This record gives sequence, C-alpha cells and structure tokens, in this order.
Amino acid sequence: MNTPQADYALNLDIMSADEAAARLPASVLAPLNGANVDVFRVPDDASDTAACSARFGIDLDDCANTIVVRFKKDGGEQFAAIVTLATRRLDVNGAVKRELGAQRISFASREAATELSGMEYGGITAFGLPESMTVLVEASVMERERIVMGAGIREAKLLLAPQRLLALPQVIVAALAV
Repeated sequence: MNTPQADYALNLDIMSADEAAARLPASVLAPLNGANVDVFRVPDDASDTAACSARFGIDLDDCANTIVVRFKKDGGEQFAAIVTLATRRLDVNGAVKRELGAQRISFASREAATELSGMEYGGITAFGLPESMTVLVEASVMERERIVMGAGIREAKLLLAPQRLLALPQVIVAALAV
C-alpha cells in the first residue's frame, strides 16, 4: 500500500502490500484497491479506539469507528453501517433513524455484525461490507484530513483520506451527531 500520509508524524508499523493481502479479508482489500491507503499493525491490546489513540499518539478526532445497526423498514429487517468519529455522539433515534427511513433501530448484535461483515468484532470497517448495505458517514468525518479506522481484523488499522469512503456503494454523508 502507498504512504500518502507521510506528513502524519506517527510511529506506525506499516504493512507491505503482500502482508496486507495475506492478513486482511479479501473483501476489505478489493475496494481499497491498494492506492492512497496505509495499513498498519496494531497489537491486540491496542486495537480498541482509545487504546490505539493512546499507543500511537493519534488524535481521537482522527479515529473513525464503523458501527453496524439493525433496523425495521417497510416491514422487513435491514442492516446499515455508520462511520463516525470517536469524539462524536450519534443521534441514533433521531438523525440516523430519519436518514434510513427506519421505523425501529438498534445496534446489531456482535454475532450479526461479524457474520454480516465477515470481519472481526473490533475491526469492522466500511470497506468490504455487502454492496446492498447502506453506509452512513457522519458529516464530521469528511472534514478530517485523514482518518484511522478498522481494517477487518483487530491487529490492523487503515490510515486514509476520508474521501475514499465516497467510492463505496450506497454511501450517504449526513449530519448524524448531536
């Protein structure tokens, strides 16, 4: 993978393209397409957002989490992913529910999120989700120069420009935080 964020003065252990291809789920790698994304190693004890931020000196405002929600719409159950900054509080029962046109909404269970995504819990990313799944991006994510987010496994993170999210199918950018 390339290192477009060389100005981001972090001591990151960047994976080679071959190692990333061997370790990350293929579904995650395909939409990344290898360009303008760094994949870096993260020890398991630093894979949670706050621990990763502290360990690597990453501003929490640059940490983006991907959350899977389950909702009822038109009588059926559906799932969506929400990408939001670690420092933001989502308005799930207001803005998110409205944006999805949901009648009822809740966070997906750990089991449902991992089964649907094919990724490890704590490493779920917007990249590699089923194409039919809506990806809501909280507007503040797009204001960042770069973000750090899951890579599909707990032992790696992605460092990329948030504009890369716009290439995902079914992506919607909206104000979702309170």
